[in-house]
Amino acid sequence: MKISWKSSLMLFMAAFIWGTAFVAQSVGMDYLGPLSFNGARFLLGSAALLPVIWFNRARRHSGKGMPEKTGFKESGCGEACSGNGNVGKNLSGSRKDTVTGGICCGLVLCAAALLQQYGILYTSVGKAGFITTLYIILVPFFGIFLKKKVPGKVWAGAAIAAFGMYLLCMSESFSLGKGDALVVLCAVLFAVHILVIDFFSPRADGVELSCIQFLTAGILGSILAVIFEKPDAGDFISGIIPLAYAGILSSGVAYTLQVLGQKKTDPAVASLILSMESVVSVLAGWVVLKQVLTGREIAGCALVFGAVILVQLPGKGRGRKRLS
Repeated sequence: MKISWKSSLMLFMAAFIWGTAFVAQSVGMDYLGPLSFNGARFLLGSAALLPVIWFNRARRHSGKGMPEKTGFKESGCGEACSGNGNVGKNLSGSRKDTVTGGICCGLVLCAAALLQQYGILYTSVGKAGFITTLYIILVPFFGIFLKKKVPGKVWAGAAIAAFGMYLLCMSESFSLGKGDALVVLCAVLFAVHILVIDFFSPRADGVELSCIQFLTAGILGSILAVIFEKPDAGDFISGIIPLAYAGILSSGVAYTLQVLGQKKTDPAVASLILSMESVVSVLAGWVVLKQVLTGREIAGCALVFGAVILVQLPGKGRGRKRLS
């Protein structure tokens, strides 16, 4: 299994932003309901990517249509954009995959984010944090059904990380209530989201796919908010700071880093790196909010970090070709 350290760094940056965004999400919920907050943040995330898309398209046009200068190799179409003498057809196919992938990712993302927000209303943040990170186990498990080979060290890393998350997030006895069940479904959908991105990202423009997924999630969330929450315009104005942080950084930047980072990273490895979001959130609370870590929590951080390092160590022999 080949490891791209550049892609791994992108995924860690995404996890870091998500981990530090918990404060903004918590404050934002003081002004808006889950549907309204998620709808607004995802629309902001989509809008934040429009200048990047404009810049990328301008750069492609300046390349005079040559496949190697269009930027599509970095955007995931690679071999599909060269060698067949029909650039227009390939670019059209890439746009179709980008739109289709963006809509599919957006639908899954919207459902997962809403389940998480509602689940937190009925369970503790510690439980929600641990249960959500079950996606690090679910991704390689689902990969079996997609005929993806998972190296033994990834399974070992997933088990170590899961135990680390238990030490880090669980402070009370484990029982599955209403909120817990919602977050379990959220973890399942986040695992599906990682696999959907893994399927579409090599075939699509990463930034445009990310923009479309936010637009899809934002529109759907906003429609549901108008129906069920009926938010007031003043609520959005009052919560503009946490909304801007969650929308532009946590959504627009971090999810795009996830899409781009997964291009050259196995989905099971990607899920482990992204799981460091919980570790970062605890460390951010320690540094920013002066929340002291217990010995149990420090041990959990160490286990998760060790699991991420384990799966990134180069394996023996020939690397496995990534299936998608």
